[in-house]
Amino acid sequence: MTIFKTSRIIIPSQLAIFALASAMCVSAAAQQPADATSTQAPSATQPSPGALKMSEPPKEGFWGRVNPLARKKWVNKRLDPIKGELNELDEVNAKNARDIKDVDARATAGINKAQTTAQAANQVATAAGEQAQRANTIAGQAIGQVDQLDGKVKGLDQYSQISTVSITFRHGATALTPDAKKQLDDLAASLTGHQGYVLDLEAFAPLAGSAGIQSSQRLAEAVKRYLVTEHEIPVYRMHSVALGNVPATGTGEEAKPVRTSYVELRLMENSLAARDGSTPRFNPSR
Repeated sequence: MTIFKTSRIIIPSQLAIFALASAMCVSAAAQQPADATSTQAPSATQPSPGALKMSEPPKEGFWGRVNPLARKKWVNKRLDPIKGELNELDEVNAKNARDIKDVDARATAGINKAQTTAQAANQVATAAGEQAQRANTIAGQAIGQVDQLDGKVKGLDQYSQISTVSITFRHGATALTPDAKKQLDDLAASLTGHQGYVLDLEAFAPLAGSAGIQSSQRLAEAVKRYLVTEHEIPVYRMHSVALGNVPATGTGEEAKPVRTSYVELRLMENSLAARDGSTPRFNPSR
């Protein structure tokens, strides 16, 4: 009984010693090639150490064979797909950046063109507004001129009486007396340099019927002849009528019978037709 107990205790100890010896053998076997290589003399056919270092890949060693993660090829083999994906991603990003830049350039060009078009349209609108304003101003001026011209046209036949002079004759005579000539001279002097006037002549004679009309006609012709020949008064500015013994009207007094031969001159003026706007002045009492 004692012998079996002792054998059971010894067997585990032998197994442990055997396992330790096996591990040491494996370690020695792993290190032996490196030691043999270092102690072996180079032969004549083997390359030099420098050439061997340049041509042979670096040795991985024990841990390179034991741990695959330490191998460069294994790492590169797994990194190459990732590098390819990264390169593809970089290309996609570069393409997107180019597309974005192109879109931004086109958008900027479109905005600039739109702004230029808007500015040109604004300038055209401003010019059109200015032209419309000028046209409105011209139209207003034209309307004012038309109104002014219409007023002038309507006022061409509007004459106002400036003064009146009465030229008397001797009974039965048609010749002008010195006093009558003096009156006509003063009247003609007041008309020098003036326009827009007319002389309205009404001739009266005490005779009745056609005799009175003919006599008054000769009196009016005598006055007109003197003004034309002595003072160059235009004939078109003198309008005469022979009334015979018809009582004079328009004096504001009651009509009286004609007892003397006389010619009544009325100086009429149209201020719109006057050349300088001034009014001829004639004082018959002077």
